[in-house]
Amino acid sequence: MEITHIEHIGIAVKNMEEAIKYYEGVLGFKCYLVEEVRTQKTKTAFFMVGQTKIELLESTDQLGPIGRFIEAKGEGIHHIAFAVNNLQDSLKEVATKGVQLIDTEPKRGSDNLNIAFLHPKSTRGVLTELCEKIEK
Repeated sequence: MEITHIEHIGIAVKNMEEAIKYYEGVLGFKCYLVEEVRTQKTKTAFFMVGQTKIELLESTDQLGPIGRFIEAKGEGIHHIAFAVNNLQDSLKEVATKGVQLIDTEPKRGSDNLNIAFLHPKSTRGVLTELCEKIEK
């Protein structure tokens, strides 16, 4: 598996509008995309910070993954995402190394990415996402 860079850091927030105000008004970043990912029951917002993105995640359903995360842990860092060149092959490779997969197949994420998550029980407690840019 070849990881090319940190794709983004995902941050769970209770209120997207208020969070965007902070990232734009206080930190000076510019939100370039707000998008709903219905399959994940989330709304996302993205900011570029150098070569890396910050992804804000707001739950659209309290029983969805972000809603459950915020209920258990509050707002904060949710996951780190790494870009790979071949997501399907990368999933197979990490599985052969004993990593528990949350997603055995890539699925459509936001910001023109295919994504898959690795279980934090296998990744030293850090929810890890592997991403691959969708070819247009």
